Amino acid sequence: MSKELFTTTVESVGPLKMKCSSRNFSFYLDEPEHLGGKNEAMTPVEALLSAFGACQSMVAKFFASAHKINLIDIKIELEGELDLDGIKGINKNAKLGFSKITSKFYVKADNTEQEIRDFIVFVESHCPVLDTLVNTPEIVTEVYPNK
Repeated sequence: MSKELFTTTVESVGPLKMKCSSRNFSFYLDEPEHLGGKNEAMTPVEALLSAFGACQSMVAKFFASAHKINLIDIKIELEGELDLDGIKGINKNAKLGFSKITSKFYVKADNTEQEIRDFIVFVESHCPVLDTLVNTPEIVTEVYPNK
């Protein structure tokens, strides 16, 4: 079994703005003003949807030729339904995370519709982000006060 460790560091740089860094790259996350942020970047849930869509697109591009898919272009639109009443504590029974995520694939390829549909099934079965969402990993939390 070949395992690789991926790491990231998240630092607060504003009221709700966070700097996310991994390797030599960084990006920012924030919340819209009506949720307490300054609307300077995507929200964490928007970034999650983006990571999911990017992962699906990358898997499609990586495996297309091996599956005899002449992939010309791919675009994925994602929608996530979130109940803000749960996050705000208004509804204690509301799910905190997404209750539904919809991926809309727009695929341009010199293949039949069925070949494209079958390929997307393969893509979904080989997407690490989707696997993480569906088969939740063990979550370990370590706390280091005053550091």
